Amino acid sequence: MAAYEVLSGKRVVLGVSASIAAYKAVSVASALTQAGALVDVVMTPEAQELVRPLSFQAITHRPVLSEMFHLLAETDIGHVTLGHRADVVVVAPATAHTLAKLSLGLADDLITTTVLATRAPLVLAPAMDAGMYDNSAVRENVARLRERGAVVVEPEWGRMASGLVGQGRLAEAPTIVETLRVVLGRGGDLADWRVVVTAGGTREAIDPVRFVSNHSSGKMGYAVAVAARDRGAEVVLISAPSALAPPLGVESRPVVNAEEMHRAVAKAIDAADLLVMAAAVADYRPRQAADRKIKKHGGELLLRLVPTTDILADTAGMANDCLIRVGFAAETDELIEHARGKLERKRLDLIVANDISELESGFGSDTNRVVLLDRTGGRRDLPLLPKPEVAHHILDEAIRIQAERIG
Repeated sequence: MAAYEVLSGKRVVLGVSASIAAYKAVSVASALTQAGALVDVVMTPEAQELVRPLSFQAITHRPVLSEMFHLLAETDIGHVTLGHRADVVVVAPATAHTLAKLSLGLADDLITTTVLATRAPLVLAPAMDAGMYDNSAVRENVARLRERGAVVVEPEWGRMASGLVGQGRLAEAPTIVETLRVVLGRGGDLADWRVVVTAGGTREAIDPVRFVSNHSSGKMGYAVAVAARDRGAEVVLISAPSALAPPLGVESRPVVNAEEMHRAVAKAIDAADLLVMAAAVADYRPRQAADRKIKKHGGELLLRLVPTTDILADTAGMANDCLIRVGFAAETDELIEHARGKLERKRLDLIVANDISELESGFGSDTNRVVLLDRTGGRRDLPLLPKPEVAHHILDEAIRIQAERIG
């Protein structure tokens, strides 16, 4: 489990209403349980006709509740106790009927009464047949619930059980779980921070078909962006092309080449507290890109390369005094010496050094073994860790640096 897992130990009430998509809620319960959450599943009687309570109980290792006046203890009324101790309540799937009852404040089953009793955040994942979600009554109910603070995970487009095609399919489990992470992350230790993260490898055009680039996957930068989001930060992710999907709850700004990234960073850091430059920016670009595809003629092709702007060094002159600047040093030899030199030349607060020739620590891997070096001479050697855990250690160091500045 990550060093900072926003779902770990959190009490999640998962309401399951009577949609044919109720079986998908089993995957939601599973993902939440694996992340360390304590999941209390509440089902309407009709939902139990579509998926058996035992499926949830086997995964969560907790009893499934459906009776309105079920006593959790000798004197604890179920809906009151569940609502009071919940960190978040999610209804997935939320049928049109359930949305209407919640909108009107009705309380005729354990889901609706628990929602009325809680002061925890409410997340709703609607699911219904094609055309129903576009009905004006449903839209009004959803809008009213949003106005009251509910977070709505929009249903997806696709083929329904009825055979119709439209919007109404329950969002996939990863989307629902990520939304819960965003909601629960509010108020974390980075709640007042604006964090700018760069990721991926830039592409410098040779012609309309080819480009100069590197092996960066963007995984480390995306992990930092997600970690900062989970700790409550407002996050801007400036990403070169990557196969990774933009994270929920993060402002994504796609770029292609070093010059575009330079402009995007300069614009984003104006009011930022932290810049984490995890992108692998090309050091050189073709002096001039061809307008048309360069044809193969059998001989050598010579490219004249010129340096790109050193974005990280340039931010030293444009950043506000409070900005903490973090760089990366991906090296193949003399790791600490090269990283220290980069730290000093670019006047960074922290540098993350890793030997990309080391097994399971290079580009594209899911793990990383890094050394954290700060401008005061401090050094922390981390073991081989999943990149999300490395990301949280980087953020911990940024918090420490800020605390030392203040005082």
